[in-house]
This record gives sequence, structure tokens and C-alpha cells, in this order.
Amino acid sequence: MPIDPIPPRVTIRDVARQAGVSVATVSKVLNDRYGVSADTTARVKAVIDELGYEASLVAQSLRNHQTNVIGILVADLEPFSAELLKGAGDAIRGSGFELVVYSAGGRARDQVGWERRYLSRLSGTLVDGAVLVTPTVVDLRYGAPVVAVDPHTGPGGRPTVDSDNLRGARAAAEHLLGLGHRRIAMLTGRPDLLSAQLREEGFRQAMAAAGAAVDPDLIRLGSYDPDTAAEQAAKLLAGSGRPTAVFAANDLSAIATIEVAQRMGLRVPEDLSVVGFDDIPEATRCTPLLTTVEQPIREMGRRAVELLIGLIRGESAPEGTHIMLPTRLVVRASTAELSTAGRDAGL
Repeated sequence: MPIDPIPPRVTIRDVARQAGVSVATVSKVLNDRYGVSADTTARVKAVIDELGYEASLVAQSLRNHQTNVIGILVADLEPFSAELLKGAGDAIRGSGFELVVYSAGGRARDQVGWERRYLSRLSGTLVDGAVLVTPTVVDLRYGAPVVAVDPHTGPGGRPTVDSDNLRGARAAAEHLLGLGHRRIAMLTGRPDLLSAQLREEGFRQAMAAAGAAVDPDLIRLGSYDPDTAAEQAAKLLAGSGRPTAVFAANDLSAIATIEVAQRMGLRVPEDLSVVGFDDIPEATRCTPLLTTVEQPIREMGRRAVELLIGLIRGESAPEGTHIMLPTRLVVRASTAELSTAGRDAGL
């Protein structure tokens, strides 16, 4: 069966022809300029609705030097960025702005400088400003406002939004310590990301404060990647000196750990307690429900876009603006007190 050809894009000339007016008249109606009668305005608007005409963003930018469009740039579309986009959507509701999301589908994930390439493709005509999600660099040359969320290297010269990773990780480790666990493993995040470094530091601080030794063999690189985390979890749980608890630097790694443990015949939390970090929706869909550290991802997206809109509108922001949002421990069913057998075995 032949495929119908894609109809050509409706232009301002099509609207003028259908309404029986000049292109200049349609332009005045589109831009709410004086000089057009009410009847003509109503007729032109009816034709615009009938034909489904939308002004080109590029043409609008060239004409008004503004598109009222914000760009959200992400290296990949995964649960963290998806939740953040919900907050961005909350922020633009009623603001007069629209969102465009730009992602390379993970191809740029491990390449420093991806945000420079993305911005160069959107610069000039498509967006009035951009939110960069977990960018590798924030000190960029760009002719429009930019706000960074959870930047790899931490706050820089650009406005940034992140959460209190250090305290969140401390709370996770303190929770496990309070349940009697001492042989606690950690699946760390990406080593190039400051938030991951802070989560490991928070874990180590809590262990040191409790006088609990950190076994180097129990610190494994999870890279925020569930496949990598699953591989490392299998190695951690295979030996006789396995941990009684695992703190994973993100929820996807924690969920992967639970799945590995269950395949190996271990019960969670009876034989192994597991804590994650993020509190993405998947944390309440796994079995058992995941104990985790909630960082307000949706709120981070909302605050970042609100900050960006203010900058686009010319509102001043202190140089080096840095918004840090609090984290909190959410206790669910994946953690429990260390069993008597585990205490007797010295685990």
C-alpha cells in the first residue's frame, strides 16, 4: 500500500491567501499590532486554526530575537533526567515558555564536552537559554543564559542546582550501621562526577564516625550503570566474606543488586540489606520496595528552569549562584536489622 506523501508546511502566505488578505495583515494579527479591524482579525485567526499554522521558531527568533523556548540538554534519557523533566514542565506551566529536549541517546555519555556540541547546534536561533543536566563542564562560551544541574565538577561560574549528596550518603550508611551492620559494601558512582565522589565520601565519614572499618575489597565501581553494578554485586556476594549490606550510589544499581542477590538464593533484607540513592519511581516498583535516599529530582528541574527564566527576563542573579536542595532517607522494605546468625558469624 503506497504511503501518502507528507503535506508541505503551512506558510504565512497560505494563511493570507485563504483569508483573502495580505501577508503584512497576517503578520500584524500574529504580533497583535494595530491597524487591523476586528472582523479581519477574527477571519485570519480562524484560518490559522483551520490550517494549523505555526510560526517558524527560526523566523520568530530572527524577527523578535526571542523564541520563548528553553532547551533541556541531557546526555541520555534515563530515570533521573526523565524525573527532572517533569519538574521542568511544572516550571514552564503558565510562564509563556515552551521546552525542547535535546539528547544524543547516550552516545555522548562518556565524552567530555558533549554540552559544547549540543549548545552549538541550538545556539543563535532555536532557544533563549538552556538547562544542562549533569554536564561535564559548565564554563562555556554561549550567548544566552545557561543553568547547570548536578554538574560533574561542581559549581562554577554558571548558576547551578544540585542536592546534598554528602549528607544523603551519610544518612544511608548511618541507617545500615544503626541496624547492626558493619560489613557494608558500596557500589560507587561515576568517578568523574562530583556528586558520586561526595556520596562515597559521605559513606566513608559515617563508617569512620562509627568506628567501622571500610574493607577495600567491598568498595566496587558501579558507575551508575545497572549492568556494571550487577557484575560487581555478583562478585561481592559470591565469596564467604560477603557483606551483609550494600549501599549503592544510585537506585538502578541498588535494584540490580537486589536482583542479583535473589538469583543467588539470598533473601533481601533477611540475608542482605540494600540501600539506594535518588528515589526514582522504580524504587517503589521493585520487590522488596527499596530503602533509598531521596534527592528532590523533580524540584531540581523546577528550580533550574525558574532560575533560567529569570535570567532570560533580565533578572539579576548573584554571580556563582548555587542552589543546594536537601536529601532525606526513605526507609522501605529492603533493609532490616542484622540477623543473630550474622552477628554470631562476625559479619
